[in-house]
Amino acid sequence: CWHRTAMTPAMRGVPLLALCALSSFGATVKVAQPVTPRVGAPMPPRPNWLHVPAPGGNHTRFEALRDSVHSLKLHTVCEEAQCPNIGECWNGGTGTIMVLGDTCTRGCKFCAVNTESTPPPPDEDEPMNVARAVAEWGIDYVVVTSVDRDDLPDGGAGHFARTVKMMKAIKPELLVECLVSDFRGDLHAVDSLATSGLDVYAHNLETVERLQLHVRDRRANYEQSLRVLERAKATTGGSVFTKSSLMLGLGETDEEIRAAMRDLRDAGVDVLTLGQYLRPTEHHLSVVEYVSPERFDSYRDYGEGLGFEYVAAGPLVRSSYRAGELFLQSKLARR
Repeated sequence: CWHRTAMTPAMRGVPLLALCALSSFGATVKVAQPVTPRVGAPMPPRPNWLHVPAPGGNHTRFEALRDSVHSLKLHTVCEEAQCPNIGECWNGGTGTIMVLGDTCTRGCKFCAVNTESTPPPPDEDEPMNVARAVAEWGIDYVVVTSVDRDDLPDGGAGHFARTVKMMKAIKPELLVECLVSDFRGDLHAVDSLATSGLDVYAHNLETVERLQLHVRDRRANYEQSLRVLERAKATTGGSVFTKSSLMLGLGETDEEIRAAMRDLRDAGVDVLTLGQYLRPTEHHLSVVEYVSPERFDSYRDYGEGLGFEYVAAGPLVRSSYRAGELFLQSKLARR
């Protein structure tokens, strides 16, 4: 879900689509004591390192991917969340396709995607449409993600698995990452997707243990997410890479972050991304702090010391950050 936290309405229309570079002096204060985030709470000034260039332009790969997605009536989380890295990723040939519709059955307090208890049924043609789109793009690595679908018996795992199989049938050498929900802790659903032929099984822990109930929907929880990640690794005999993500700036302490990193590594997670939480609207949780690039560097170093295969950490890093995909692509090519 975390892709969906990117921009507020006030940020739109800023010259060069500068993402939050409205303050040239926004200093950060490290959270020393645990803080609980709240909706409507005062927020610190935005620092000057939250800036990205405009993604568009005529005759760019960004434009080609956007047109292809729209023509096949597909959704991308990159657009739904107005992700700050959309230009870098799409112009570099990486896009994140969102399957199972654009309406979620959960209501996490950091996420701006539409929610409803009974979304429309999945599009049965979607797996083939996704496979065709990926073939048309001519890329070597694709990320497939979705909203939560608690209304479906298997949480949508079967739909994911069919999508993976169709992509691999059309382009066997394609590397596929699936960023998925916890499937309500249904380990059979985890097994069916993990063994579908994907290369990377990703599920986001999102935040530290103390803040789970304050940040995520109550149907999600810390231990459940760790079990899902551990099962995906175990059921494939370790042949699939596992990946997770944490968003920072919600009031967590340094030790809480490090504890979550240790728990993820103990669950066998190979790849970790850490990035800054950005409030999508005023109806969502306020940012407690903006974590400095230097602190992100320290978490990357700590993660590498724990034995993660790769750690991407920085204010604008997101779950499907392209640098992580480039690393995984090179690792998988050597297997």
